Amino acid sequence: MRVSRLIGAGLIAALAMGSLSPAFAQRRTAEDVMKEAEMAARAKKEADSLRKEAEKGAVKPLEAMAPVTPENVWVLDLSDGGHVRILLRPDVAPGHVERIKTLTREGFYNGLKFHRVIDGFMAQGGDPKGDGTGNSPLPDLKQEFNWLPHMRGTVSMARAEGEDSANSQFFIMLMPRMQLDNKYTVFGRVIDGMAGVDGIAKGEPPAAPTTIVRAYIEGDGQAAAPAANTTPKS
Repeated sequence: MRVSRLIGAGLIAALAMGSLSPAFAQRRTAEDVMKEAEMAARAKKEADSLRKEAEKGAVKPLEAMAPVTPENVWVLDLSDGGHVRILLRPDVAPGHVERIKTLTREGFYNGLKFHRVIDGFMAQGGDPKGDGTGNSPLPDLKQEFNWLPHMRGTVSMARAEGEDSANSQFFIMLMPRMQLDNKYTVFGRVIDGMAGVDGIAKGEPPAAPTTIVRAYIEGDGQAAAPAANTTPKS
């Protein structure tokens, strides 16, 4: 059975049009309302805690951009000629950034294709099966939802239904979709090479998918990654 690693097809269509259909809105349940109330209460508790810490002078202000350091720049060389540099954010998603670094250094992403690319929405990759149902051999991740928004160029982790089901798949936003905020873990943002992202072949799946020829951490240097493999994994 095909399992979507990002979001249901119906909601994708709604997001692509910029609004949710009434049918989807009517599916809100008492459980949804309770979950929202719990999230609001948790946010208030965290805000109160931050205010107390700020009074002690122990809290740094939130930063929309972190310093660009080689050890936190993820590079994707694409088969369309794109050279994409992504600033990773271990300050807001340490577990997800560590997973990206671990898999990258193992050569996991080399040769993988962008299997689901919706024009005006997002480009999704990182699945070794290439159909949206695959993962790395590593355990799923605990969610690290944070305050970073899903803007153009945002890089976020795909997941299944469960909040703690992210693993290896990720998506890059082609256009802003704030409806995804606090539902998926943002772990980085494109800082160079967005034209290459825009050029990723579109489709679900694309007829001729764009692949990741090589992925590496800039601070490691290209030589630290395994030899490039342009053949998509299956």
